[in-house]
Amino acid sequence: MPDPARLAALHAACFTLPRPWSTSEIAALQASPHVFTLCESGGFLMGRAVAGEAELLTLAVAPELRRSGIGTRLLMGFLDGAKCRGATRAFLEVAAGNHAALSLYTRTGFAEAGRRKAYYTGLDGSSDDALVLVRDL
Repeated sequence: MPDPARLAALHAACFTLPRPWSTSEIAALQASPHVFTLCESGGFLMGRAVAGEAELLTLAVAPELRRSGIGTRLLMGFLDGAKCRGATRAFLEVAAGNHAALSLYTRTGFAEAGRRKAYYTGLDGSSDDALVLVRDL
């Protein structure tokens, strides 16, 4: 199992809004029988598959390695892993201002299914909507 502290350090390098996850939060997710973690040098993804649905929990790629294909490979691995676990539908939540992630998700077949206004709040008081994206597997 990937080291939660290493994953948390990478997560902290990638996110401020939403806030990065702690080592203990990542470890708790990894302990769930429905959660799976995919890793590649410079990136990782955590997903959950249960009752026919899959949720992409987080996808983190080191800032200096973005646009190198890591995110796409991890996302495709998530979709394959979700199908292998019996999921027929996948969903995720992404900050509306995260244009790079939105581009990746829409390019791979996800579509907006909902919006949560001012869902994320940054340490500086800024906020952003959360978009809920869905795709059939």
